[in-house]
Amino acid sequence: MKRYYDKINNRLVYIGKASNSDFWDKHWNDYSFSKMYPVLLSPFDYVIRNTKKYLKKGSTIIEGGCGIGQEVYKLQKYEYKVIGIDYAEKTVAIVNKFKPELEVRIGDVRILDFEDNTFDGYWSFGVIEHFYNGYDEIIAEMKRVIKPNGYLFINFPHMSKLRNKKAKNDNYKIWKNDDELIKNFYQFALDHKTVIEKLKEYDFCYVKKQHLTGIKGLKDEVSLFKKLLQKIFDSRSIPIIALSKFISFIFNRYSSHSILIVMQNKKNRK
Repeated sequence: MKRYYDKINNRLVYIGKASNSDFWDKHWNDYSFSKMYPVLLSPFDYVIRNTKKYLKKGSTIIEGGCGIGQEVYKLQKYEYKVIGIDYAEKTVAIVNKFKPELEVRIGDVRILDFEDNTFDGYWSFGVIEHFYNGYDEIIAEMKRVIKPNGYLFINFPHMSKLRNKKAKNDNYKIWKNDDELIKNFYQFALDHKTVIEKLKEYDFCYVKKQHLTGIKGLKDEVSLFKKLLQKIFDSRSIPIIALSKFISFIFNRYSSHSILIVMQNKKNRK
């Protein structure tokens, strides 16, 4: 995956494989479905912890761009009424076959097939960064389907302090709008302040942010330790997982790969 720095928008541009529905069907096909739906869930899981803080059990939640539905599964286990939407048809078909108890549908996050003010909450895990032409349509639909005073939970790769420092030191190639490169656009690492301001334009009110996966940001950006950190990051050993979480905790505010933003839909747009 090649990375470029977009000076105008303060974001990284990742070029590799085009992030379309075919890509995601192949991507999710590489995962073991049994491992993605654990029998026992941790009450310390950041998705469950953040949802419980703002939404009571029985609340209605949509996950836009749900992939194989592992977060739909977790939220449903905690007694939320959850619907997952994804545009990768083969992936949705597999989920419907192997996890028919989950309500996962084919859909487009830019044109949702729901009435206004349908959901108490909306979770978005790593979606908006995959749209080269911007995410206004997605936010407009988020605004429309979330009830007044409902909550939006949105995470995405972002410009951490480490990435900003590297950009300032000219450690990335500078991005130019090249049509050939754009054909293989994968994602952005976005400026989270810009995203927050865009959400405020749609009358969402800022609640909080949370830095995530400091170890991934560190391994991706510091080549000297990449091999070691990759082994730690990939390990499924319980002690190594604990070490991975400790490293993330230490470095989250400096090298977090992604960030969670919580916003509240306080107003109706005129």
